[in-house]
Amino acid sequence: MNMNKEIASIVIVDNNNAIGLGGQMLAHLPNDLKHFRRVTSGHVVIMGRRTFESLPGGALPDRVNVVVTSDAVENYPDCVVVRSLEEAFEVAAAEKKVFIMGGGQIYRATFEMINTLYLSRIHHSFDEADTYFPDIDFDEWELVEEEHHKADERHAYDYSFLKYKRIEN
Repeated sequence: MNMNKEIASIVIVDNNNAIGLGGQMLAHLPNDLKHFRRVTSGHVVIMGRRTFESLPGGALPDRVNVVVTSDAVENYPDCVVVRSLEEAFEVAAAEKKVFIMGGGQIYRATFEMINTLYLSRIHHSFDEADTYFPDIDFDEWELVEEEHHKADERHAYDYSFLKYKRIEN
C-alpha cells in the first residue's frame, strides 16, 4: 500500500455511531449532501452493493464509483464493479486520495487502514438504527477541522462536520 495515499472514510453518524436503518440514511440533511459532494468530487469512492443500491440517482457524478460485490448481477451503470476490497484498491492505485463511503461491512473491513476520517455528526440518537460505524478511539485521532451547525427549516437536527487525521505512531 502506498503510504503517501490518503485513505479516508466519509460517514454521517448519530450520537451512538449509528449510520443507517433498513438500508437508508438516518436523516436527510441537505448540507451534509453538499459537504459530501464537495469533499469527494474528483476522487474514487468505494462502496458496497447495498450502499450503491441506496443511492437515489445511481452512480455519483464527477467521481470514479467502485462497487464491491459478490453479486453475479453486474448492472451498475457508470461504475467499476469489483469482487474484493483488494481489487477496489487496485482500481484506485494511481489515486492520491480514496474515499470509503459505506456501508457498515465496508467501513469495518477498512477501518484500520484509513488515515483520514470525515465524520458528519448528527447531534441526536436514533434508537431504532440497525447499522453502525466502527467504534472510534479518539485517542488515536487528531481533530483538524470542525464546523458546527444548528437545526433549521431544512435540517431537523444540529450537526457538525468533523475531520480527523490518524495520529502516526
